[in-house]
Amino acid sequence: MKTLLCLGYGYCARRFVALHGAAFGRRIGTSRDGSPCTGMEMVRFEGMPSPALIDAVRSADIVLASAAPGDDGDPFLGPLGAALEQSGRKGALVYLSTIGVYGDSGGAWIDEEAPLRATAPRARRRIDAEAQWRATGRAAGRPAAILRLGGIYGPGRNALLDVAAGTARCIERDGQMFNRIHVDDIAATILAAAAQGFDGVVNVVDDEPSASCAPVRFAAELLGAPAPEAEPFERAATHMSAMAQSFWADNRRVRNARLHALIGGVLLYPTYREGLAALFGAASAETAGR
Repeated sequence: MKTLLCLGYGYCARRFVALHGAAFGRRIGTSRDGSPCTGMEMVRFEGMPSPALIDAVRSADIVLASAAPGDDGDPFLGPLGAALEQSGRKGALVYLSTIGVYGDSGGAWIDEEAPLRATAPRARRRIDAEAQWRATGRAAGRPAAILRLGGIYGPGRNALLDVAAGTARCIERDGQMFNRIHVDDIAATILAAAAQGFDGVVNVVDDEPSASCAPVRFAAELLGAPAPEAEPFERAATHMSAMAQSFWADNRRVRNARLHALIGGVLLYPTYREGLAALFGAASAETAGR
């Protein structure tokens, strides 16, 4: 059985392990404090690699990296790049990036061949990190899968919870589209990339870019609750953080034909409607079972 190393054990990595961890005989994750997690060997990482982490890198058949780069670049490649290149392992390096690297397309459809025109510092750091992971893959003789994710939702992170809590907002801006993906489809893509030794870039988004309000209104409908009042973007923007405003600065529709080819079929949740309906059904079943 193969060894999986999760460099950064956050939302996507945890869901991947929950759904597909049984495919690996050994599962290792990193966190800042190394706190125990069921079914995982956790290693502390705060910038300087411990001997235990170096050993984990050397033994890892599959590496899943999901930590965002900082001002100094990718937090793992600097201290661990040499160990990755010299490990002798040939399994895939899987790096979770973002479609934010494309910048603004004015709402036009784009695919993986689109130029990387992002101007925000956060997105430019992602572009650099992607290049570094691909270079590490080449130096190590390993496939490097760069998964560019859309807006992530799933258990514990979705419009149903926002509507129920009264924190959902319905911000409208003519022509503005967002691309989303259910975390379970991310997990399935990670598994496919690792199993196939995929080398390259793939957009991980669902089949239907949609307006910001669309999932909020659908969630309200499922809950039988009133949808929040529509708020013009121009008014909402005066109260947005700089990071929130940066999400609205880019408008694009992202194609996912390469994703369908990689997973060999349809997504588990082709649009937010299937995804939210499944989450609503799961929550209803859990409530009924109490």
